[in-house]
Amino acid sequence: MSKLHNVRGRITYISSHAKQENLYAVYETTDRSYWTELARYNQQEFLKSGTEGKCIEARELIIALPESFPNLYQPNKLLQLFTNRFKEKYGVECVSALHHNKRKTNYHIHLIFSERLLLQEPVEKIATRNMFYNEQGRHVRTKKEIMDDNGNVRKGCKIIKKGDVYERTLFTNKNPLFKQEAFVDEAKRFYTDLINLLIEDDKDKLHIFDKNGVYLATKKIGKNNPKAEQIKADNEVRMQWNHEVDRAIVSQVPEDEIRQIKKEFITDRIRQSIDAWGRQPDMLASIIINATMRLALLISKVLTAARELKNKLFHEAIEKEYGNKADVKEESITNADITPVAEEVTKTEMTTVTETTVTKTEVIEAPKPQIPPRPVMPPEAAAYPKLRKIKTALDKQNETIFEAERERNALEFERNDLRGFIKLTKKKELDSRIAAKEKEIQILKAGLSGIVRQHGFVTVQDFYTAFYTTQRATDTYQKECAKWEEAYREKTTPKAETLQEKIQQYQEKDERQNNGRSINCTKEGGAR
Repeated sequence: MSKLHNVRGRITYISSHAKQENLYAVYETTDRSYWTELARYNQQEFLKSGTEGKCIEARELIIALPESFPNLYQPNKLLQLFTNRFKEKYGVECVSALHHNKRKTNYHIHLIFSERLLLQEPVEKIATRNMFYNEQGRHVRTKKEIMDDNGNVRKGCKIIKKGDVYERTLFTNKNPLFKQEAFVDEAKRFYTDLINLLIEDDKDKLHIFDKNGVYLATKKIGKNNPKAEQIKADNEVRMQWNHEVDRAIVSQVPEDEIRQIKKEFITDRIRQSIDAWGRQPDMLASIIINATMRLALLISKVLTAARELKNKLFHEAIEKEYGNKADVKEESITNADITPVAEEVTKTEMTTVTETTVTKTEVIEAPKPQIPPRPVMPPEAAAYPKLRKIKTALDKQNETIFEAERERNALEFERNDLRGFIKLTKKKELDSRIAAKEKEIQILKAGLSGIVRQHGFVTVQDFYTAFYTTQRATDTYQKECAKWEEAYREKTTPKAETLQEKIQQYQEKDERQNNGRSINCTKEGGAR
């Protein structure tokens, strides 16, 4: 966002075909005369305040658009949409223009807006006596203060007679929101959301960088920038930090701990360095590298603790499984002795109960249960299987990184333990292998962000936010289904309508068994 000290000139510049080679559309929410009055009023208020510097007549936003928009949307309608949405949100007048740069690689909107609102009726103040103003436009008490030695009014001074209007207020005070740094972030999010609504492919959607987040922003290297090499080197160490953050998130390191390391070892260290030595850009790389090492150490501790816990639970599960097998064998032996007797008892009890209750069941019918519908899977849970596969790929990649780091550490230990003549011959070979392994690790870490980008996520953090959301939705759905099954499964399973039908089923079964025994007896008799 930029401050405009000559709003009329700026409007003429962005809306002129003579000054703009690729001008597609111009849109204004009010008459051009509005900006003339606004500029005059702002200049008057600036003189009254006595503030040093230049008067701010209006402000300007430059909104970058995707290069696919010229083929998708008409320039006039697109410009009107973006301008009207801004006016609806903030209530100020705007003038905008849609441009392309000379090489047609930057499709963008210039949006000029007022910080003041036009009053429905001007507020006028009437002079109750003659009023005198000096060359600076400031009110003075007496006429003598604006007179020269000859008794004439000095050039630039003025007198407002009694009964005339000495002050006319056409606009409200400036909105303090536009002066705050938070407004720029708010406008970025506002227009990013609007652009994402118009983008058809999810992979092309824009992402707003959160300066308070866990990642570090990289700087864009402009054309013919004299500090290009330094910016490139800084971007490399920033990317190393970002890759380490990706791995920390995959390794289940809490984001609060990552932010704490970033604040303590990057933000605070940079502030301390500026206070002590001034701005020294060369020191930035060493600060970020130190913070990256701290984060890598934390990841190693978390992974080691996770592996130890996994091995412990695995051994406990094995011991529990083999211990239960012995108990099961003893229990099966005791049950084998008791089962025949129990079956005879239950048969006799059942026959007596059925004879006494058959007449009652024929008369009384059981009420039909009111069963609520089965829980419906929410839309968030439907994406869980797909995201689960992506997480499995990230875990596998993280395991590969862990093994590569273990191999690198083993090589470093071997190199440090070299002594005597063999140190002169083998150290160079080990250094080369360590460097190659280090490069492999960096490529593997960069691959974590590549995995999520293939599926439409900008960062690993964005993926895990979506994954945990779908996981919670899935867990809730499964719990609801389990409760429903436990409460209504028995009522929904098919059963005999009356106890008389059950008795008939048992009688038919006994007849089939008796017939089978008689057939076996005849066969045995024939054999004899």
